Amino acid sequence: MANERTGRRKFWFWAAVSGVVSAGVFLAAAELVALLVAPDGSPILAVGSFVIDIVPQPFKEFAIATFGEYDKVALLVGLALAVLVASAVAGLLQYLRRPLGVVALVIAGGVSVAAITTRAGASPFAAIPPIAGTIAGCLILWFLATRLRRWSTASIDSAPQVSADAEPVAATAQPVERPTVHPKGTAAPATVDRRMFFRVTAIAGASALIIGVGARAVINATAGSISAVRKALHLPAPRTVVTIPAGAELDIPGISPLFTPNADFYRVDTALTVPSVDPGTWRLVIDGMVDQRVELTFDDLVGMGVNEYAITLTCVSNEVGGDLLGNAVWLGVPIREVLKLAGPKSGADMVLSRSIDGFTASTPLESLTDDGLDAILAVGMNGETLPLEHGFPVRMVVPGLYGYVSATKWLSELKVTTFDADEAYWTPRGYSAKAPVKFSSRLDTPRTGEAIPAGRTPVAGVAWAQTVGIDRVEVSIDDGDWQAATLSSPINEDTWVQWFVDWDATVGTHYVAVRAVNKNGDVQIEERAPIAPDGSTGWQRTLIRVT
Repeated sequence: MANERTGRRKFWFWAAVSGVVSAGVFLAAAELVALLVAPDGSPILAVGSFVIDIVPQPFKEFAIATFGEYDKVALLVGLALAVLVASAVAGLLQYLRRPLGVVALVIAGGVSVAAITTRAGASPFAAIPPIAGTIAGCLILWFLATRLRRWSTASIDSAPQVSADAEPVAATAQPVERPTVHPKGTAAPATVDRRMFFRVTAIAGASALIIGVGARAVINATAGSISAVRKALHLPAPRTVVTIPAGAELDIPGISPLFTPNADFYRVDTALTVPSVDPGTWRLVIDGMVDQRVELTFDDLVGMGVNEYAITLTCVSNEVGGDLLGNAVWLGVPIREVLKLAGPKSGADMVLSRSIDGFTASTPLESLTDDGLDAILAVGMNGETLPLEHGFPVRMVVPGLYGYVSATKWLSELKVTTFDADEAYWTPRGYSAKAPVKFSSRLDTPRTGEAIPAGRTPVAGVAWAQTVGIDRVEVSIDDGDWQAATLSSPINEDTWVQWFVDWDATVGTHYVAVRAVNKNGDVQIEERAPIAPDGSTGWQRTLIRVT
């Protein structure tokens, strides 16, 4: 009995392997066909994007809070593990209860087709890769499971059936059937099927790995070519530049720099992979409630004249004390000038911006047409062409609004409409359609968990109140009186300011709190609130250990 159980487990193991190999063939064939006819037809990426769309809000917040900019990598790893487990189960099903494994693979293919064809901007041939992958995977799974069943059956049939309780065979008993003797040089059926199973499994697995990785590498090389196009792109000189006042940046170790380097600037978006958009073929369509539909090329846009703007961006997912915000000098064109070309009609109150990857944002029309607000279509960032991951070739930057309602990357369309008629990506997912930034402050140094020596030390950080400006920042130590911090010279009301308080730190654990006051006299909200539906609130309170 023990040998029998061991034998069954052996065949179950190889059944699971056959399922994994078949899934590999599925994905490899799909990637190869995607390379040839439809680069947007990758099943794993389409399903990943679909998962991003349907995951409930709390899970999205957890992923962003836990993994930050690596949330998409975590998603891909999780999907890979799920595919591994599901494909192993499909192999077992096909071995034990055929054709259930093939049915499971067909269902997976159907889900892939649906995920791909329902994506915004899907090409006419986008469904072909997952269909081709499904067919290839099913054929391999059927073949491997069939060979495995023959191998297992032949092994069982050829095994000696001896019972410990068997009685001696009487002379008058029926003749015992002799094992079949195979001609010299021929293998038993079990051996033939075993060899064929291993041969096809090895060839299919290796081919899937080589073809799948190779096809994906070639597809990804497109991004490399776009990167080369970006590097070769020469933007016109700005008509106006940002003036940095004296004292705008404090020389304090550990404080956030005045301008966030592009490599360190936070990235939160719904794109599983960075879209590759050629500025030579890029088009921006302005339509909806307008006097005339307008379509602009990249040259048309920058030909309108570009200027520099210093603007701090904030993500709605930024928790109290979080780092999902950054300050940069942007190069771009005022959105109000672009909208004037189309002529928004009376009654419109919202612009629905759309990304190449299908993401949409709902921005109040007044925030884009107000002469006092520098809402722009950005093409440059911190002295260089806009990075790929930050929206190359064109993105929106709107001061005073959280990014999910204003900062659309890889922009393709501006639809003038109303909040009653249209809703954006995040609105049905539990977030407000309008989301002005809640002003706040952050402690950068000393950092929580890092012990500092006793003595005079700066307590420092940044504060922001886009479109209004920061009047003052106050710090309380051990629930003592609020002390006014020294502020850096603000660049404008749309950027953060740095601040610091000199503190004579004594040995022990101390409780530090910080709050900001804006130029309207409003004090930063003390009560804690979650990021949904329109941004977190609360004073940052930190324990600092002094040795």
